[in-house]
Amino acid sequence: MSGRARLTLFALLATLLTSGALLPLVHPATWIVQAAALAAVQSAVGAGARRIPLARPLTVAAQLVVTLLLLMLLFAGKGASTGSGPLSYLVTDFGGLYGQGMRDVGEFAMPAPLTDGIRLLLISGVLLIGLLVDMLAVTVRAAAAAGLPLLALYSVAAGLGGGGGASWLWFVLSGCGYLLLLLAESRDRLTQWGRVFGGAAPGGRPARTGLSAGSRPLAPVRTGRRIGAVALGLALAVPAALPALSSGLLDSQGGSGGGGGLGTGVAQAVNPLVALQDSLNTQDNREVLKYRTDSKELSDQYLRILSLDQFDGVKWEASARPLSDVPQRLPNPPGLSRDLLAGSAEIRTSISASGTYAQRYLPMPYPATTVDVRGRWRFEPVGRTLVGEQLGKDKYQNAQGAQYTVRSVELRPTADQLAAAPPAAPEVLGENTRLPDNLPSVVADTARKVTQGTRGDYAKAVKLQDYFAVNGGFTYDTKVASGSGSQAIAKFLADKRGFCIHFSFSMATMARSLGIPARVAVGFAPGTKQGDGSVVVTMRDAHAWPELYFEGVGWTRFEPTPQRGSAPSYTRPDTPVAQPSASAPVLPSASATDPAPAPSQSQDCPQEQRRLGECGAAAASAGGGSGGVPVGAILAWTAPAVAVALLPLVPLLWRRRVRSRRLRSGDPLEAWRELGDAAWDVGITPDEALSPRAAAARIVARGRLEGDPAEAVRRVAGAVERALYAPPSATPAAPALSPDVLAARAALLSTASRPTRLRALLAPRSAARVRWTAAARWSTLTQRATTLTHRLIPRRG
Repeated sequence: MSGRARLTLFALLATLLTSGALLPLVHPATWIVQAAALAAVQSAVGAGARRIPLARPLTVAAQLVVTLLLLMLLFAGKGASTGSGPLSYLVTDFGGLYGQGMRDVGEFAMPAPLTDGIRLLLISGVLLIGLLVDMLAVTVRAAAAAGLPLLALYSVAAGLGGGGGASWLWFVLSGCGYLLLLLAESRDRLTQWGRVFGGAAPGGRPARTGLSAGSRPLAPVRTGRRIGAVALGLALAVPAALPALSSGLLDSQGGSGGGGGLGTGVAQAVNPLVALQDSLNTQDNREVLKYRTDSKELSDQYLRILSLDQFDGVKWEASARPLSDVPQRLPNPPGLSRDLLAGSAEIRTSISASGTYAQRYLPMPYPATTVDVRGRWRFEPVGRTLVGEQLGKDKYQNAQGAQYTVRSVELRPTADQLAAAPPAAPEVLGENTRLPDNLPSVVADTARKVTQGTRGDYAKAVKLQDYFAVNGGFTYDTKVASGSGSQAIAKFLADKRGFCIHFSFSMATMARSLGIPARVAVGFAPGTKQGDGSVVVTMRDAHAWPELYFEGVGWTRFEPTPQRGSAPSYTRPDTPVAQPSASAPVLPSASATDPAPAPSQSQDCPQEQRRLGECGAAAASAGGGSGGVPVGAILAWTAPAVAVALLPLVPLLWRRRVRSRRLRSGDPLEAWRELGDAAWDVGITPDEALSPRAAAARIVARGRLEGDPAEAVRRVAGAVERALYAPPSATPAAPALSPDVLAARAALLSTASRPTRLRALLAPRSAARVRWTAAARWSTLTQRATTLTHRLIPRRG
């Protein structure tokens, strides 16, 4: 194996060993197989380009182009493209996938599920590092500098993983890969210096050239190995011996328990709204939950994650409360009277979470009475939520792939019961009507203005709901910048544009300003019912809504967000149950029933469903043929793919064309050139100093030709001698030499090894004549240009 081939192999090995540090970040780790295969192809392209040889920039460019083509083929169709050309595909699809991957990284806990976006980030990152390592170590021949991209890759993996019990293993593997790369480069440099004298070998035998004397490595090699082993050992041992440094004021966990303190039995403050806007705007509207229920009112089947009951003027968040073991039957909800509970039906909901949903809070209907779920979960009684317990450092029980059954009470209070509710207990009022001192006065003023002339907490709550959902002039818009502080609420009341965060936070804050206990619940809208009776909940069903407290009923859901969710029946006292609270409709969730008025066709029927023919005839006709892949896009991608596939066949086609032209000419000299090139292709380098007869004897000897093939070579040589040296009057007509040339070529190929035959067909050595011809023509062209310039601009003096 040549020195460069060995360097290429060890550069690839160093990249893959360092990439192992990324394995704990994602489950499953099947992406590493694809990354290794693509990295191997990338290295092979670099090795081939250097063997031609190409210039260094062209070598890197060839590797980059092949890598991009392979990524396009691997991730084709994974993103929703809105264009029809190659540029649109590259920008839209890869941009969307990269954006989705970044959102997934910020959303999921480690180990994150292997989504298409995360897979693209991992594979493309490994390929980029592999390209840099190959360029520095092999193309530029600076293996020491290749440690920088390897260090960057390991640092990213270690930073995202946060350390762990097996982090030392990945460090050792990464360090070994780098040391092997350095050793391979050093060995290659030493061999280029010539003979290495290491003294006499044991037994008086002469020392071998190269890197070893006898069977033992030379002193420089042994010393280098020892230095590398000692340095790697110190890098492992010294950090373990040094005292650990705490994170101090920057420790987001407060240094207790880690991970929100779940290991200490306390539910710390958590803000799950970080990714809510991204979920509503996501292009990849993936399924997160699927459930079946015996409830007859799907519009009330909200799946609640947790409640946010503290507002400090900056954000709404959940209070830090003690956790307990999950009881066999959950206690009755606070504030719920026995009469209302006795008159309510219990429903059963079986829920299945997808493998990409890694939330530590278990989505459940409210109020749940029993929960049958596997895993280590804890119960928070005030918010009535189940929280995943801490399993280890930075690892928690979550809902990823969970299948569980929840029994809950289907409360149906009437408007009269809510209107007649007595005042709440002082402890409930004190904790759930608290507002920050910096709350803008416009919030309380607007609440009093909207509820002016209304008596009773229930009537005021309905007025607030209808103000936001019906008659206040508000617009639902997920593109508005999210915010939950006091100033964000004041801005929302002025602009009247936002999404569920703004509506729920504003109504809860305004209700508190009126003395009504309020909090915000976070979870999912009911979802979309399927033909088999199941209900699918997707990313875009993520939702937030206010809950107001009424004594005798407990925490009660309201729906101020227009075009999302459904207004509860108890907020519509003067109309039948199936009608909204006012003349203008408050539509159900966009995923529970029909979409909002006048949706775009891409929202009405996604491109994937149109492609599968699941949108019906109307959607198909309205699509105007946009449901399939455009013909222009197919041609635009097929042509480069065919060109890349045919690229290795160019030398083969060129040699066949040249051979046919030479043999058709009938010229003995052309036949002799073809015979010489055929011998050159199998490794017999032409020698222009030899006579035709001597050259023929050389071809016969080196090609191991016997019998008819050897005679064919001699006949061609004799014809060439007659054409060159015999007088014109004595030169007979040249015989047909094509059969002799073809027979000799076939014999040369048959005696060669298989790799030699393959190279003679696919990468013939005689193709160098193309480069020589081009160089000669370029030289002639430059000489003519110089001569013409001198004629037009004569020299002075």
